[in-house]
Amino acid sequence: MLNPPRPTSDVLRLGIPNGSLQASTIDLFAKAGYRISVKDRSYFPSIDDKSIEVIMFRPQEMSRFVEDGVVDLGLTGSDWIQENGSDVHEVAELVYSKATSQPARWVLCVPAESKVNKPEDLDGGVIATELVGFTRRYFEQKGVSVKVEFSWGATEVKARLLDAIVDITETGSSIRANNLRIIDTLLTSTPRLIANKQTWVDLAMREKIENIALLLKGAMSAREKVGLKLNVPRVSLDAIINILPAEKSPTISSLADGQWVAVEVIVEEKSERDLIPKLKRAGATGIISYPLNKVIP
Repeated sequence: MLNPPRPTSDVLRLGIPNGSLQASTIDLFAKAGYRISVKDRSYFPSIDDKSIEVIMFRPQEMSRFVEDGVVDLGLTGSDWIQENGSDVHEVAELVYSKATSQPARWVLCVPAESKVNKPEDLDGGVIATELVGFTRRYFEQKGVSVKVEFSWGATEVKARLLDAIVDITETGSSIRANNLRIIDTLLTSTPRLIANKQTWVDLAMREKIENIALLLKGAMSAREKVGLKLNVPRVSLDAIINILPAEKSPTISSLADGQWVAVEVIVEEKSERDLIPKLKRAGATGIISYPLNKVIP
């Protein structure tokens, strides 16, 4: 589909997903420094940047609207880009979600008691899914003849009404709760920041988009990290540095008392609980742990 000419404007039109990804998307933008506020029943949130306009769409539709130039920039899953066959510029992969940081998987499922063990066993069957086009192509490539029906929701229930379902999962908990069995993974998907191709060739707009992408990736990098500040006797500095993760290069500053230095370092949050007691025993004092909003490489 050809993109319409981009109207002359300094305002970037940003599409964000509503529904299950809405809260986590707004939280990510907040950590990146953009405050987005959603009013009840409004699809036009406000943002504290006059050079950006925000519109909310279903993630299933986002790539089409980006391709058509309805919005300049949008966030959606790589699954819907492939489902729609959209011709867009991929700016960045942003692995965040409503529940976990795991990629979402579209899986082929049957009831646990089913005799089906592989996709080929479904020849002549009926499959329910929201990912209709991709599922049809999947079975066509395998030479398996099936009828793929669009599912409007509660897809897990239909596994026992039809022959199988293709549904999305992150943790597999819903699959297990409905006593279903996964027989194949069709697609692994992560959120993508995508731009309209005509917008991308506009140098001023590209710079604005790259700035947004940089800050979003910095916010994501900070999610699982913390900063540590501590005071260290100079005589204990080597021992302290040996305790810190080898790949980290701490900032070391002299204190008014020449026998002491201040050490500051960024570490993985999961290592913090082991590090702090070791640092204390090695002579560190005044240890402060603090959260991070952005980490820009």
